[in-house]
Amino acid sequence: MSLLTFDIGGTFIKYALADESCTLSGKGKVPTPQTSREALIETLSAIYIKSAENAQLDGIAVSMPGIIDSERGYVYMGGALEYNNGFAIRDALSEKCRITKISVNNDAKCAAQAEASLGALSDVKDGAVIIFGTMVGGGIVLNGKVRNGSHFAAGETSYILADRSCDPGYDTVWGRTCSALRINREFAAVKGLDSKSVGGEAVFEAVERRDADALDILDRYTKEIAVKLFNLQTVLDLERIAIGGGVSAQPIFIEYIKKHLDRMYSVSPYYVPRCEIVRCRFGNDANLIGASQYWKNSFEFPD
Repeated sequence: MSLLTFDIGGTFIKYALADESCTLSGKGKVPTPQTSREALIETLSAIYIKSAENAQLDGIAVSMPGIIDSERGYVYMGGALEYNNGFAIRDALSEKCRITKISVNNDAKCAAQAEASLGALSDVKDGAVIIFGTMVGGGIVLNGKVRNGSHFAAGETSYILADRSCDPGYDTVWGRTCSALRINREFAAVKGLDSKSVGGEAVFEAVERRDADALDILDRYTKEIAVKLFNLQTVLDLERIAIGGGVSAQPIFIEYIKKHLDRMYSVSPYYVPRCEIVRCRFGNDANLIGASQYWKNSFEFPD
């Protein structure tokens, strides 16, 4: 099996070839088109055509944000890429690339599939994957299986309300308030820098230097994350939550989340079972690996 896998993010599209064991090779990335779905399909098809010149491809596996009917390859809601709302992306990609075996699924569900099958959740029945990127993706694993939900919307943690307002909006949801981009913006603002020039690496370099501003931002950011994870635990009673996204590569990030959760558990006046917090085993490759597993389940081993 030789499969082209895509992980479409709000900022970049990562891609790789996957073999029958879901091992990745030939990794690359390009900027995600911000203008239209047509530009997105053109970008994906160009990568497919180039990849097909060097390998006989059996199919395409796509991981992307949004609420997605994985059976139809249809995007009900595009998440960070709003131009994908109401888009039959599998049909469009199939027509452009002249290939029929294409799977499409939500990015966090792909990450959860990878971690549940081979990674940090492989030895538990009930768990979750939370991915901090352009938004906050979530995948719920119950009885060892990734939960889709009645409307393919299970695990959409980005849209948990983050304040006490009764008026949901883009600026009032967890996906915005705890996006990995938030700490970059806050650090740039407090240091008087151009936000476009500040990335996560700069923030965590400042954390390592014990910069007071960076430490304060990290502390407030991870405290808000811990509150939401505590709330999820009170509802789902999970054994383990695996944290992913580029920011999870920083050990201090998860250390701070654990610190805040430890305090919350210790002062809670009611019993909440503790949930283990770990880093996703596959890191930034989880979406690609999970997408390839969904493809295999759909085409090599049909129900």
